[in-house]
Amino acid sequence: MVEMELSKIVIDEKRHDQLIVLKEKGGERVLPIVIGLAEASAIKLKISGFVPSRPLTHDLLHSTIQFLEAKIEKIIIDKLEENTFHAKIFLKSSSGQEKIIDARPSDSVALAVRAKAPIFVEDEIIKQSAIFNQDK
Repeated sequence: MVEMELSKIVIDEKRHDQLIVLKEKGGERVLPIVIGLAEASAIKLKISGFVPSRPLTHDLLHSTIQFLEAKIEKIIIDKLEENTFHAKIFLKSSSGQEKIIDARPSDSVALAVRAKAPIFVEDEIIKQSAIFNQDK
């Protein structure tokens, strides 16, 4: 398991797919992930400090988790199947109960930046992605 951080967001409003790049914390490896425009915009708005007058979807979900006295412990991008990444959101309630929720990496990263939660990626996925990106 490798801890990563959001390194770059590439938004091109003329295209449907956008790109986020996760970089290994204290390392050189990167993981590019193609995401939708709405999710890329939600991540960019949060990290740029923009505060909307009404909660956006990821803000609403983060507030709901907090209202239920839980917190996002971490997210893990744990699978790459047919060029599609899969992720898990790890929640912990105030009573110590842990829950794991299946999610898209884009939504997971959008929530992680709001919760200031660490982002992890399975080492094998970084290796698979590096091989896949070399072939291009």
